[in-house]
Amino acid sequence: MKAVRAVPPGVKVVQVDEPQGDAELIKVNAVGICASDWNYIRRGSGQILGHEISGVASDGTPVVVEAVFGCGECRWCEQGRFNLCRLAGSDILGLTTPGGMSEYFRVPRTSLVPIPEELPAEDACLAEPGAVAWHAVRKTEITADTRVAVVGGGVIGLFAVLAAQAQGAAEVSLEARYPHQIEAGDRFGATRPSGDYDVVIEASGSESGLARAFELARPLGVVCSVSVYPPDITWPYRVSFLKEVRLIPSIAYDRHDNGVSELAHVMAMLAARPEIAQALITHRFEMDEAERAFQVAAQRKGAFRVVVHP
Repeated sequence: MKAVRAVPPGVKVVQVDEPQGDAELIKVNAVGICASDWNYIRRGSGQILGHEISGVASDGTPVVVEAVFGCGECRWCEQGRFNLCRLAGSDILGLTTPGGMSEYFRVPRTSLVPIPEELPAEDACLAEPGAVAWHAVRKTEITADTRVAVVGGGVIGLFAVLAAQAQGAAEVSLEARYPHQIEAGDRFGATRPSGDYDVVIEASGSESGLARAFELARPLGVVCSVSVYPPDITWPYRVSFLKEVRLIPSIAYDRHDNGVSELAHVMAMLAARPEIAQALITHRFEMDEAERAFQVAAQRKGAFRVVVHP
């Protein structure tokens, strides 16, 4: 079968054996290109890439993949908090284990989430990055009185705006760098930052963005970070110290206490608001065009999510 492999400094479409094992075999129909894919390429992973995956299960059910696989046996997995499983931190799709940018992919049955009929299957790969943002917002426990600011106007940042709105925030503002990001924020109903905020979601992944997040937070406010920073980043300790701002790290996603996947909540939002996928999926490519797809995704300016269709 065809697959897209990391071949630094880029990718290559290669022929590989169909994946073996006892897990569910799905036929992949769409895979989003994430910024972390580029990190894996730079780190020389050599793996098949892709973790934002939608496809069709063997029984014909359209599904998306919870791309964080826990062991299924520890207390965290039993609670539906598989993102905290020891195994989840070591088995990373596209970095330490093959991802799903291929014609077929094997997935633990428990990690498949059905796509609602109202959501086009080719748009459902957005549920994975959307769930990252949904999880971060949910960790801050916002209420109807909460003012939220989001720093960073990429796909995760824009989904944080949408998630904060869906979870009932009083106001959501967006601080973004590029005109197309600001325009998308306006389209989704975000205001421009003004004053200070109860909750700030840091989704830029930059040192300047982290510093700005603490600047925007009110005294005793909360900064929640979904970003992975380099080890030498300068921490804005003085600002956080003087205002007693709390930092909440947020890693991936999990399930609500009732067992419902956070990806399911995002898919319900995507189904109810078709304009989200229309705005965020800016480019689509066939598998054979994957090298071009990654080139477009690397340019960033004017592109949000580039999707490859095996």
